[in-house]
Amino acid sequence: MSNFKVLMLYPNYQHEMMVPPALALFSALLKREGFVVDMFDTTNYKLDIGFVDSEKVKSTNLSVRPFHNPHTQEKTTDAYEDFLRKVESFSPDLLLVTATENMFPMAINLLKHVDHIGIPVVFGGVFATFASELAMRWQEIDMLCVGEGEYAIVELCRRMSRGDNFSNVPGLWIRQQDGSIKKNPIGNRVNMDENPLPDFTIFDDSRFYRPMAGNILRIFPIETHRGCPFTCSFCNSPSQDRLYSGATGQKFFRKKRLDKIREELLFCRDTWRAEYFFFWADTFFAWSEEEFDAFCEMYSDIKLPFWCQTRPETVVEHRIKKLKDVGVHRMGFGVEHGNYEFRRDVVDRKYTNELVIQRMQIPKDYGVQFSVNNIIGFPDETRELAFDTIELNRRIASDTLSCSIFVPFHGTGLRDLCVKKGYIHPDTLCPTNSDDTVLNMPPPFLGGQALKGLRNVFTMYVKFPKDRWPEIRQAEESTPEGDAIRDRLREEYIATFLNNPEGDIEKVNATA
Repeated sequence: MSNFKVLMLYPNYQHEMMVPPALALFSALLKREGFVVDMFDTTNYKLDIGFVDSEKVKSTNLSVRPFHNPHTQEKTTDAYEDFLRKVESFSPDLLLVTATENMFPMAINLLKHVDHIGIPVVFGGVFATFASELAMRWQEIDMLCVGEGEYAIVELCRRMSRGDNFSNVPGLWIRQQDGSIKKNPIGNRVNMDENPLPDFTIFDDSRFYRPMAGNILRIFPIETHRGCPFTCSFCNSPSQDRLYSGATGQKFFRKKRLDKIREELLFCRDTWRAEYFFFWADTFFAWSEEEFDAFCEMYSDIKLPFWCQTRPETVVEHRIKKLKDVGVHRMGFGVEHGNYEFRRDVVDRKYTNELVIQRMQIPKDYGVQFSVNNIIGFPDETRELAFDTIELNRRIASDTLSCSIFVPFHGTGLRDLCVKKGYIHPDTLCPTNSDDTVLNMPPPFLGGQALKGLRNVFTMYVKFPKDRWPEIRQAEESTPEGDAIRDRLREEYIATFLNNPEGDIEKVNATA
C-alpha cells in the first residue's frame, strides 16, 4: 500500500447537485493503485465571485417545478479557509483539479490560498484541453492534462510515488524549472470497459439527492456514451473527435459495453440505494437498433425510473415505446433554436421544424413527459430570431422547457466564430453567472439587458396565450414595475403549468 496522497479539488456552483462521475471514477482508479484519495467540494458553499445557486436559478426561470431539498447541507464557513485546513490536515503529495471554464476563476482563487505550501498541482478537464496555453499562464498550475485523464493521471501518480521522472507522460503539459512548458502529445483514448466501478465514498451523502419533477430523489449518473457523433457548433464534442483522430487516428466517440453498464446500475441500486438514474450521454439514441434493443432487455429488470436525453431527429416510435416499457420517467430533447436556416447554418443542426413537431408528438402519445432545451443569444441572433424559437416551442407544447444564454466555451466552433467577428477577445473566460453574456454584439443583435430580460420570461411567452404577450413584454424590464409584473406572472405560471402531480415519481414507480 502506497502512502502517496492525492487531494481532488472540485470547484462547483452552489447546489449543482449531480455528482460528477469523472471524479468518482478517478478516485476508484487511484485507490485501485493503492493511493490515498480525498476531495474538497465547493458545492454547498456560498462563493464570492458572482456564483449563483444553480438549482434556484432553474426554479426562478421556470425550467423546473418548485422544490425544497431537505438534504441540502449548506456550509456557513469560509471555503478558502476550509480548503487550507483540508490541505494542511491531509498533507497531499498532489492536488488534482478539474474545473469547467466558468469554474476556472474559483479554482485559481482556491489554489492561490494554498500556493505557499508548495504542493504540485495538475489541472484537467475540457477547459484544460482546449485552452491549454491560456490556462498555463497561471503560475498556480504546474501540470495540465490535455485530453482524457484516466491513463495520464494514474501514470503520473505511479511515477511521482516512486520518485521517477514523469516529464514524458503522454497527455501532460509540465512546467519546467526554467519556466518553459514541456508539451507531451496525447495518448490513446481510454478503454471505458476497463474502468472500475465509481468510488462514491468521496462525496457527502447529501450530494446524491436532487430534484426531479418536483420530487427529491437519490439520483446517480451512469455514463453510457463518451462523446457524440453529431457536430453541433456550440459543443466541444466535435473538437474532441478532431483532436483524437488527428493525434491518434481514433474516433473519440464510443459506447460502454452493456454488461459494464449493468454492473454499474446494480452497484448503484443495491450498494448505494439509488432511486433514479440519470444517463450521462449527449445523445442517448446514438445506439444501433441491435444495441438499443439489448439495452432495453438489459434494463427490464432494474426496476428504477430514469432520465435520458437525445436529439429530435433520432426519436422514433418503437424506441419511445420500449423505453416506456422499461421505466423511462422523463426525457430531454435539444431543439436549441426555432429558425430552420439559422439552426442549420449557425448551430449546425439540419432538421426541419416540421420534423421536430412530428417527432415530439411521439413521447406525448406514449405518456412520456419531456423537456425541451433552447438557447438564445447566439452570435448574430436578433430578437426576431429568438421569437422563432419561442414560436416553435409553442407548437411543441413540452411539459417543461429551459432557456439558456449562449456561452462561447473554448473548444467550440462558435467560439472561433465569435473571436473572428470581434465579439469576444481570444482570452475571454466565460462567465460564472449563466444569466450573463460575454458577447459584445452591435444592434440589432440580441445582447445585454435585452437578452437577460427575454431569458427571464422565455417560458412565459411559450406557455401563456398570446394576448398576454404585452404584459410579459413589460416583465422583461429590469425596473420595480417590471419586477413586480414578472413575480406575479411567475406565481401564475407555477400554479397553471408546473403543479402537475401526474409526473410524480411515485406514480412512475408504481407502473415501472
